[in-house]
Amino acid sequence: MRVFDSILAAVGRTPLVKLQKVVPPGCATVLAKCEYMNPTGSIKDRMAVHVLNESERMGLIKPGATIVENTSGNTGQGVAMWAAVKGYRCVFTMPDKMSMEKVNMLKAFGAEVVITPTDVPGDSPQHYVETAKRIARETPNGFYVNQYHNPLNIEAHERSTGPEIWDDTDGRFDMFVAGAGTGGTLSGVGRFLKKKAPHIRVVGVDPIGSVHYHYFYTKTMPTPHVYKVEGVGEDILCEAMDFSVVDEFHQVNDKESFAMARRLVREEGLFCGGSSGSNVHVAVKLAQKLGPGKTIVTVLCDSATRYTTKFLNDQWMKDHGLLGSDRDLGLVEDVLAAMAHRPVVTASAGTTVAQVIDIFKGKGISQVPIVDEKGNPVAMVHEVDVLRGLQSGTVNPGSSVKTISHPVGGLIYPKARIEELFRIFETDQVGVVVDNGKIAGIVSKIDVLEFMSKQRA
Repeated sequence: MRVFDSILAAVGRTPLVKLQKVVPPGCATVLAKCEYMNPTGSIKDRMAVHVLNESERMGLIKPGATIVENTSGNTGQGVAMWAAVKGYRCVFTMPDKMSMEKVNMLKAFGAEVVITPTDVPGDSPQHYVETAKRIARETPNGFYVNQYHNPLNIEAHERSTGPEIWDDTDGRFDMFVAGAGTGGTLSGVGRFLKKKAPHIRVVGVDPIGSVHYHYFYTKTMPTPHVYKVEGVGEDILCEAMDFSVVDEFHQVNDKESFAMARRLVREEGLFCGGSSGSNVHVAVKLAQKLGPGKTIVTVLCDSATRYTTKFLNDQWMKDHGLLGSDRDLGLVEDVLAAMAHRPVVTASAGTTVAQVIDIFKGKGISQVPIVDEKGNPVAMVHEVDVLRGLQSGTVNPGSSVKTISHPVGGLIYPKARIEELFRIFETDQVGVVVDNGKIAGIVSKIDVLEFMSKQRA
């Protein structure tokens, strides 16, 4: 008979299940680790219990402490479970896009929940991370879990999730696919695998609107924007995300995530959430490329019990335009291919204002990126910058254009989804397509309109 001293000891040892119906014939095998079968229904139980046990052991959590954390819901439930068993008070901050099921489950554990706005910059005092930090500072004997930047987050998965997958497969698989939220799962399993079997490819999944994909390929921060799938992606860089153990990233949108999650529930009997759909959508695409004889392991992150009023509800899906046909617009590199005849126009730091005016006039463009001697983009100059510079007298026609330039914005990777360009266009910028540090092309609104109209025709 196997008896645990408390529910905390029941975390982990989740089953690995072969997907049967959502993977087309002739593909690689896809195995899904059912993390939604952890005690509170998510993979975050692993991180929460490990971080809190270690912090208590190190004396960072003292008797009578109040545990504070920012959460999309799942980490909070793991922390709240631990606090209930150990007898601590806890307070959580959550963005307002999260489901009421998550809020109510936290409150059921006796936790306090502070709701914050979703669509605010990562450094805003209203952001749920900054709000949690403030509450922890202002609360006597407060302990901030800090899942986003806590190395124990990565360690939890390096010590448990990775070894479990290895033992269950005898190490016979070719690829590990997981979403990046804080980055703990992807980084922890990735570190374990790179030490154990460096040939196994570690693949990150990132929703459109998050920052991981773009940062991985461009080493620059894009402008994040709101997406509906929960528990995956982020609008800030996290120290719990170790990009060095990741081989590639793939993007996924809300519709793809929810459509696959609904299929997993209805066709595979796996009662998992939207981020699980994100992972499996990418895993199935890669399984089609790898072909038979190969094996991919992915993760079903949390339970669908959190989403019965959201993506599992047909009306909610319809209200948000996520049911029915919706064309896949394609990738940014598809737009570039349609523009193959157009050379990339750039300037150097030594280019004069008069020369840039000639470029604007001769090429019929309104902005020019400035590149260094290696061709890397370092700044951008717009027509309005020249106008303001001449009007204010800060420059003359012979001045270097570098003096009125601005940091380059709108950087995007060629394999990013075309939808990513829309947010760039909303900020009155062009898409500066960067590959291996070099400008591969510049995409404007009219370029995308032209591409879409031809595709429609």
